[in-house]
Amino acid sequence: MNLSDKIAKVHHFSLEQMGSDKTGHGFDHILRVVNMTKKILKSEPGNSLIAISAAYLHDVADDKLVRDPATQNVKTIDFLKDSDFSDNEISEIMYITKNLSFSSSLKPNPPVLSISGKIVQDADRLDAIGAIGTLRAIYYGGKHSQVIYDPTIKPRILKDKIEYRNLSKETIINHFYEKLLNLKDLMNTTTAKEIAEGRQVFMLNFLEEFIDEWNGNL
Repeated sequence: MNLSDKIAKVHHFSLEQMGSDKTGHGFDHILRVVNMTKKILKSEPGNSLIAISAAYLHDVADDKLVRDPATQNVKTIDFLKDSDFSDNEISEIMYITKNLSFSSSLKPNPPVLSISGKIVQDADRLDAIGAIGTLRAIYYGGKHSQVIYDPTIKPRILKDKIEYRNLSKETIINHFYEKLLNLKDLMNTTTAKEIAEGRQVFMLNFLEEFIDEWNGNL
């Protein structure tokens, strides 16, 4: 099976798994991450099959989206085996999908990704910032009944995954200060760093406008 055929099968598998998501991690998000991965690959020496496959699969077993990540990972591995991926390819793809998340970066010893993994991580993080990232944050917060803003609740300095996932101590606006505004400086590749600059400006302008309107200044 050639590269195009393998990626086509991964595309279909990902669509089956993520097509019904209502948290801002649906297949539209997957496709944007895939397309950004392809864009970054043009200037970075990543492995196209590994990176694009991992981009399609990066949220399939995310523990904030599925009830049983372990079972989902087994399902994904079985699918890759049936699709003629080698053991080494499967190992790298699964390592990337399990370790590219922002919560993984909060570990005492964060996992080290290959260049292919760093490319996918950048693509995923780019979709969390800018105009689309802003809407996704609001969409996700609404899905989980988060407060939009409360000036008495100060942004946290996140120390671990448990604190990060504790939505009872977060507002939608605080999420920008706790995570989204920090992503620009966590980008790995030159391409992603350049794109992140513009998206950062958008978010800062949005937050300034929001606070002014909240306080009745505009």
